[in-house]
Amino acid sequence: MASDLLARIKQSPILCDGAMGTLLYAKGMFINRCYDELNLSQPDLIRGIHHEYLQAGAEIIETNTFGGNSFRLARHSMADRVRDINLAGAHVAREAAKSFDVWVAGSVGPLGVRIEPLGKTSFQEARNAFRDQIAALVDGGVDLLILETFGYLEELHQAILAAREVNPGIPVVAQVTIDEDGNCLDGSTPEFFTPRLEEWGPDVIGCNCSVGPVAMLEGIERMRALTSRPLAAQPNAGIPRSVEGRNIYLCSPEYMASYARKFVAAGVRLVGGCCGTTPDHIRVMKAALRVGEARSRVNPAPAVSPAGPAAAPTVPIEKRSRLGAKLAGGEFVTMVEIVPPKGTDIRKEVEGARFVKSVGVDAINIPDSPRASARMSNQALSLLIQQEVGIETILHYTCRDRNVLGIQSDLLGAAATGIRNLICITGDPPKIGNYPDATAVFDVDSIGLVNIVHNLNRGLDLGGNPIGAGTSFVIGVGANPGLNDLEEEIRRFVYKVEAGAEYVVTQPVFDLRLLENFLRRIEDCRIPVVAGIWPLVSVRNAEFMKNELRVSVPDSILERMARTQSPEAAREEGVAIAREMLIAVREMVQGAQISAPLGRYASALDVLEALGTSRPTSA
Repeated sequence: MASDLLARIKQSPILCDGAMGTLLYAKGMFINRCYDELNLSQPDLIRGIHHEYLQAGAEIIETNTFGGNSFRLARHSMADRVRDINLAGAHVAREAAKSFDVWVAGSVGPLGVRIEPLGKTSFQEARNAFRDQIAALVDGGVDLLILETFGYLEELHQAILAAREVNPGIPVVAQVTIDEDGNCLDGSTPEFFTPRLEEWGPDVIGCNCSVGPVAMLEGIERMRALTSRPLAAQPNAGIPRSVEGRNIYLCSPEYMASYARKFVAAGVRLVGGCCGTTPDHIRVMKAALRVGEARSRVNPAPAVSPAGPAAAPTVPIEKRSRLGAKLAGGEFVTMVEIVPPKGTDIRKEVEGARFVKSVGVDAINIPDSPRASARMSNQALSLLIQQEVGIETILHYTCRDRNVLGIQSDLLGAAATGIRNLICITGDPPKIGNYPDATAVFDVDSIGLVNIVHNLNRGLDLGGNPIGAGTSFVIGVGANPGLNDLEEEIRRFVYKVEAGAEYVVTQPVFDLRLLENFLRRIEDCRIPVVAGIWPLVSVRNAEFMKNELRVSVPDSILERMARTQSPEAAREEGVAIAREMLIAVREMVQGAQISAPLGRYASALDVLEALGTSRPTSA
């Protein structure tokens, strides 16, 4: 067995192996295969790849377990095979290494899901998944762990914690993946993530994947200025180029070898390759390191880790908007929903906004392409209504159509143009709309979106970097008290509040018992609740609400709508039901959002009259 890893790192750099997936693909494995499962079904294939890298001169080989966690394996219906797959991966690598004086590293990649605060998977759930995988790797006999290709710092933190829980003494290499500007996928700069990684205590920190040698060297140099901890660098063999439908990595072995020397000169102690790197690359890199070893030693001076970025003072909610002031003051608020048009003619929507303003409604709620329909930008309509009518709007903002970069751009633009009120929701999937083949994004869900907005209000961008003065959004979210899986809905609601939600608008209320139960369940994390009120227009409308929108509509309501004899009678009955609901919830909640089905704003007013609102003479 080789000498102690950490002692060896102090003496000279160590060469890791290269890509596993690249070679598996080259050997005929389809990209949709579960590569980790090959440890069980085709161990000779995996063992052969390990041998190729060992014969090329690699001193560390990584197990074929990058995706061996329960979340990624669940995509292949193998969530229950975590231990088997990782044990096999460790055993296959150990067998391949038995004739060589090398180390076996357990490869651990990200979960492939968003964790809090950007997703619904909790820190504890993430840590448990990492712990299960790492425990199997350690039991299989790995010498160290390489946590690699992490784009989100908090996820990497949970992996580090899990590793220390399983075996506090095993060496841990923690690597982030960066873009061409040197930033993590969550926007964190080297100046931010380097001290965080050092604080969390892995033995080696560094970068891998995503970019080629040039951009990674620049990132490593920025890290070197901030830490004396040993560094690791495993770049891709350049940025892939599409050639006849296949991604081809174009960096030659000689080019990678030249940068291996530059990495070592910059203070890297663990160097290797990621996607596109083959045994040929490793062989030439090994020769280059032997030649340059004598002049590669450096004695970097530790730098003082800078303090994390300071958040800007958050504007009190009562000063952000009139709606915020009413919510903060405990006043009952009223909202009416206006759906954007399918074209560019907004005269009906503007006149509707003027009408509801004239009867004292506090704000106009504008959804974002509801039911995944193609409609005018609700952000544009919000701005136009505020400018032309002078009533505040509430912008529904969804994650369906935007990645995290587009989300930040949109929100900064909305703040600059005077939009102050938001409802953060995940959004309806495109498959239910009129363009079912449209691609959904869902970089984050509503929980992650709330966290992004909360940070913008504190003057911090997606990566926690200062942006100057913060935005002044009043942050709303949605909730459905009538879901069958209320436990999951409550759990997500708690996450939303923890992320920064300041009020909640419910789905339409037709069953008071469900709303009362929901309110009891959220007493410990109560924020102002605005009840959704929907005046039904027909029995079909009621059936649609119940069966397609997952809104709880009692049979008694369906029967009342079914008994009506004409469309006008059905609308009147729908208004009567909505008025009853509004009166019943008046003392239970802090506001009501009234929908206007088919653009019938007079129906919304008919409902609001239950609160004592009088119809204006101009209506």
